[in-house]
Amino acid sequence: MSNIYKEIQKRILVLDGAMGTMLQEYKFTEEDFRGERFKNHPSPLKGNNDLLSITQPEAVKEVHRKYFAAGADIVETNTFSGTTIAMADYQMEDLVYELNYESAKIAKEVADEFTQKEPQKPRFVAGSIGPTNRTASMSPDVNDPGYRAVTFDELRIAYKLQIEALLDGGADVLLIETVFDTLNAKAALFAVEEVKTERNIEVPVMVSGTITDASGRTLSGQTAEAFLISISHIPLLSVGFNCALGANLLQPHLEAIAYKTDFSISAHPNAGLPNAFGEYDETPEEMASQIEEYLKKDLINIIGGCCGTTPKHIKAIAEVASKYKPRLIREKVS
Repeated sequence: MSNIYKEIQKRILVLDGAMGTMLQEYKFTEEDFRGERFKNHPSPLKGNNDLLSITQPEAVKEVHRKYFAAGADIVETNTFSGTTIAMADYQMEDLVYELNYESAKIAKEVADEFTQKEPQKPRFVAGSIGPTNRTASMSPDVNDPGYRAVTFDELRIAYKLQIEALLDGGADVLLIETVFDTLNAKAALFAVEEVKTERNIEVPVMVSGTITDASGRTLSGQTAEAFLISISHIPLLSVGFNCALGANLLQPHLEAIAYKTDFSISAHPNAGLPNAFGEYDETPEEMASQIEEYLKKDLINIIGGCCGTTPKHIKAIAEVASKYKPRLIREKVS
């Protein structure tokens, strides 16, 4: 099996773009989401994109193919909401193992297709682990600041099931992404360590936080540097940021961590900020030229796209990235 640690030293690795943006183009109806199997499911299922790995697997495969064809080295599994906690909204907690397993299996089949065609450019699958829709370090109730909607242990158990299924399905890497609450991420990292110990395996892990607004902090109040420090006790393949901001607004936060760690650095920003209709207008060319600034400053090892990005964005980003060497992994500057 190709080793992602070797590949990351040779070139800047390209991550895929948005799965949700691509799936929206299919304009799937409630019936399409349900398929035959979930025809009589008691709650509405439209919008449960993870479910499409079971009910519309060919569409999910097609999205992966488009991203690999555009130049991606790594695609993410269609499992952003693949925990019992997030699936409770759809009364689908019992389906979590199967959802993650099938999503990883689909992505791995497509990755293997491309690796066979281009053995000099092996393709990888990153098991996407989203933040869930609850936060462990803050209260959702302004009148009761001590209240928590979820405990560390509940998160750990939920993440562990997701991680086991992703690995069983063939994920090469685990990507804990869109981290807005570092305590949630720590529960996921704890679960990763448990699975590694129980199975006596090593697994490359990426962690990607999200800076939520102009304050330059995560939702749970950390600066980029504080976020880095609080997860640096775990051996990681990479640390970085995704979502929330466009490429230009993300740059200062990448600069804040790039010179302070010997982990690889990743970024997958949005295609700009959403417009009044919640859509993303930044063209592939605009985004690629902003990302070129990262490359000139030697800030990153892994680059991709988040909300609003398409295979066209990834193609433009991959073309720019191919002209530059990956960021040198330095010894930490204290």
